[in-house]
Amino acid sequence: MIGKRSELIVGRSSTGLTPLDAFNTAAPEAAASQLLSACGSHRWAKTLAANRPYDTPKSLIQDAETLWFSLDEEDWLEAFACHPRIGEKKAPATSYLAHSESEQSAAQQTLDAVADALLEGNRGYEEKFGFRYIVFASGRTAPELLTVLQSRLNNSREEELHEAARQQLSIANLRLRKWLNV
Repeated sequence: MIGKRSELIVGRSSTGLTPLDAFNTAAPEAAASQLLSACGSHRWAKTLAANRPYDTPKSLIQDAETLWFSLDEEDWLEAFACHPRIGEKKAPATSYLAHSESEQSAAQQTLDAVADALLEGNRGYEEKFGFRYIVFASGRTAPELLTVLQSRLNNSREEELHEAARQQLSIANLRLRKWLNV
């Protein structure tokens, strides 16, 4: 198992390397650890690290997407479990969760009634599907996220698992693009 997660570093390192160059030359465990800040699946992170070097940021992002959809439910659920619940006020501090807090900032600044409905909706979602509600929250308001949650409660578990996986990939892509400056 990979140890503590590293935060994705944006820009050039002190050695003048781009984030992609630094990733390509990092030790396998360090490279995989960096990727865990984008997506909490260990197999996804280890496999991408093993597939190095990448010629371009685009090639890494494309491989990340292809690999994501080749993983099984257990890997997806592992990644989902790394997310704080939408509307949750307090979560353990990790670099992965720091990204989530930033992406969910609009949801954190809502009326108590909407926040309470989100928390209740999360409970109902988790009871029905057995995993956390995963949604690409960046730039969306809490009422929007609540509406999406409520509509997705109509899905079957299989439909919702795949929708949550698509949402997780969107989140990972956003984080990878920020990290790679693309």
